[in-house]
Amino acid sequence: MRVPTPVRLRFLSYCLLFNLTLSVSLPEADADLPDRKQGEMAGEVDTDSVILQSRLTAENLDQSGDLPGSAGVGRFEISTHKGFTDSSHTDWLTAEADHDYMLKTLVKDLKPGTRYYYRLQYGPNQQTTQHGPTNTFETLPAADQAKEISFVVVTGMNFNAFHHGLGKRPAYQGDDKELGYPALLSILKLKPDFFVGTGDNVYYDHPAKPAAQTPAEMRKKWHEQFVQPRYVDLFSSVPTYWEKDDHDFRYNDCDLTGKREPNNELGLRIFREQVPIVDPLATDPITYRTYRMGKLLQVWFTENRDYRSPNRSPDGPDKTIWGKKQRDWLKETLKKSDATFKVLISPTPMIGPDGKGKKDNHTNIGGFRHERDNFFQWLDQEGLNQRGFYLICGDRHWQYHSIHPPGIEEFSTGALVDANSRLGVKPGDKKGTDPAGIVKQPYTSQPASGGFLYVKVKPEDRGQKAELQFRFYDEQGKLLHEVLKQRPVK
Repeated sequence: MRVPTPVRLRFLSYCLLFNLTLSVSLPEADADLPDRKQGEMAGEVDTDSVILQSRLTAENLDQSGDLPGSAGVGRFEISTHKGFTDSSHTDWLTAEADHDYMLKTLVKDLKPGTRYYYRLQYGPNQQTTQHGPTNTFETLPAADQAKEISFVVVTGMNFNAFHHGLGKRPAYQGDDKELGYPALLSILKLKPDFFVGTGDNVYYDHPAKPAAQTPAEMRKKWHEQFVQPRYVDLFSSVPTYWEKDDHDFRYNDCDLTGKREPNNELGLRIFREQVPIVDPLATDPITYRTYRMGKLLQVWFTENRDYRSPNRSPDGPDKTIWGKKQRDWLKETLKKSDATFKVLISPTPMIGPDGKGKKDNHTNIGGFRHERDNFFQWLDQEGLNQRGFYLICGDRHWQYHSIHPPGIEEFSTGALVDANSRLGVKPGDKKGTDPAGIVKQPYTSQPASGGFLYVKVKPEDRGQKAELQFRFYDEQGKLLHEVLKQRPVK
């Protein structure tokens, strides 16, 4: 028998150690590595902070059409340079089943009015990672900066209607169907500074049988929505702000009553989990908020589901959509603001008109009109309706511009998806909420079409007053109507 020499023993020991090291640090060739098929998303951009989000996923959809999550780790790299020189990293985050494999974090200490680039570093563990593509966002300008800002507002992103049709409206038939909604491409071409989803971002109750009621069923609605390539492309360069409404909370026209699933707690938890709206470490976050967007603009986002009274309770002083705390906050912050233009973005309409049979929103007879009328009276007393205050609403499936006496104006985004759109209810319609025709309506979409609202604030230029522009587009990017508002006279 040959006896190994000391040199040969050292060599064999090295080879054994090297092979063991490889088996520990490198994944097997056929191991499932995490992917990021839903891309990344930036949310709640402020002057000095942003929420960054991604989800670790499998590479492909499963047999049910869902996109499974994948365990792993990740962190975000962020820089003011596209090449990521002088970059910084967030802490490592763990993608776990309990949180649907989400990676989400609040990034602070950013600079106002600054372009940032970010990307996800991710993998099965911290030793085996790769980088995702580069994404970008720009922080809001400081309150003393008069800067041009543009944004889009949407509602009614009905996946089932687009892919399978709804009632008499057929599914989308274009060759680009698998890319997702054409309106998203139209939005991207406009290069807005941010995107607002006002609610009905997914539809738990479409199709009605079976409706989504469990966490897995509800999460699937978000997965199939955001995996569409046009969402991934849009959100890689356009940050987001989100509101929820009935269909992406529980079901159509829901309030906080009833035993029908999903329950209130689950609806709230899944919404906060699936979009970057609140700090994931916050113990008691609220989803009504306001952002100052430079000298010219301040935007308010209301919460219309969490605090509401039962829809069917008698209308009066005690009936509310907003709740006293939110209503007081809204009045206080509106009165305090010295922004040139003030825009309240509501998940549901306040002027309409709407259908007569509903009791779900501020326009409805027997709904929540008392709260609406008191708020409008307060706006008039404060003179805000004459000082650059405007309403934008989601929920309704048609676009319109309506004016309520004494001059409060509302712009409805209309449904994003053509198959989810319909003709509107007009002032004077006996089957509507304004049978007497007191509401003036300079514009309503006809024929019915999907689309979105594009809003731009322009600073003063060469003697031209600062201007707030409202533009209605259809899903193919055709301009349908525009309204231009100049700086109000003080």
